[in-house]
Amino acid sequence: MRCLTLYARSRQVPVSLAAVVVSAVAVWALTRGGSEGPGDPRLPVLILAAGAMAVSIGLGGQDLALDRTAAIRWAPRRAAHVLLAGVVVGTVLLAVQTMGEDMATTEFVVRDSAGLMGLVALGAALWGGQYAWTPPFAWLSISFFAPPPTSAPMRVATWMLLPPGSAAGTWTALILMVTGTAAYAVAGPRR
Repeated sequence: MRCLTLYARSRQVPVSLAAVVVSAVAVWALTRGGSEGPGDPRLPVLILAAGAMAVSIGLGGQDLALDRTAAIRWAPRRAAHVLLAGVVVGTVLLAVQTMGEDMATTEFVVRDSAGLMGLVALGAALWGGQYAWTPPFAWLSISFFAPPPTSAPMRVATWMLLPPGSAAGTWTALILMVTGTAAYAVAGPRR
């Protein structure tokens, strides 16, 4: 248990978890009773993206050289970290929904939290833990201001906002999750 506690502290898990909960509750409280309809996906996507960006800092350790020279296998731990963080981010949104109206279905939350965590993991592998938040932020910005998804490339670009069950949204999230998690698990965070 001590190793798990030390790992969580070195990856700033308590602070990240607090940031995920505070951001979800703050967005929910500020938009409660707003003009968005119950089918508007922007609010749940904003909560999920904020959560993914909050946990991204924990994907880089305090000392990358120490991580690379440790006598333990990091790939399974890194993959588990990404997957568990995605579960926590999605669970926080589902828990916030219990305080009021339903914002998104479970399928939507699972798809988007998996895709966003894949983006965060890919960002950590490419640019390091301190900049891992940039890919989900950039993709979220594009999704919010993109024209309506009438073509296949636009459906891929706006996968976060597509309704649950859409093939383009599901496949894009799945590819991002697998690619990002695999890249981060194998390569680790960039220096």
